[in-house]
Amino acid sequence: MAIKITPTKANLIKAKGRLNFSEKGYDLLDKKRTILIQEIMQLVKEAELIEKEIGQMFREAYEALQQVCISMGLNHLEEFTLSVVPEMSFEIRAKSVMGVDIPEVIYTEKNEKILSSGFYENNPALDIAIRKFDDVKHLSYQLAQVETTAYKLSLEIKKTQKSANALDKIQIPRLKEEIKYIQDTIEEKEREEFFRLKKVKNKR
Repeated sequence: MAIKITPTKANLIKAKGRLNFSEKGYDLLDKKRTILIQEIMQLVKEAELIEKEIGQMFREAYEALQQVCISMGLNHLEEFTLSVVPEMSFEIRAKSVMGVDIPEVIYTEKNEKILSSGFYENNPALDIAIRKFDDVKHLSYQLAQVETTAYKLSLEIKKTQKSANALDKIQIPRLKEEIKYIQDTIEEKEREEFFRLKKVKNKR
């Protein structure tokens, strides 16, 4: 492809400036990409630990629920669940990580139960089951936040990779080619001018 640029010293200075700026931009993008990859690897480990904890907590919660069914009876347990008022115990707000907006789950850990009357209030198995399922709920919030963060950071990695490739494979080589073309053309003109002056001098 032909280079469409006037081979002047002014354009040479501009091309060198753009090349320096592009190389610095590529270095920054490369560092950002490395940091994001490290962050995702950490999030993957964190998600694995939370998933393992959720699995254990679910087993404990269902064991506790079985004890509740034995002590209360299934019909009484269903009556109790109908008496519990649903609540929105969390909210979502955005925070920035490496320029990426990711959701942050804000919640308050409460091991409270809404009970209707006396018999249930004195059932320790019910207390344990409620606490266990409450713990599962909060761990699920944490897992959702970690997985969403990892997903959004992975999208940012792809975007950063695309920009870095554009600089490394297209912009920087093109600028280097322009600089070489301008330098070679200027040097050729200077040589021609030198020989022309030398020839004139010899004639004199």
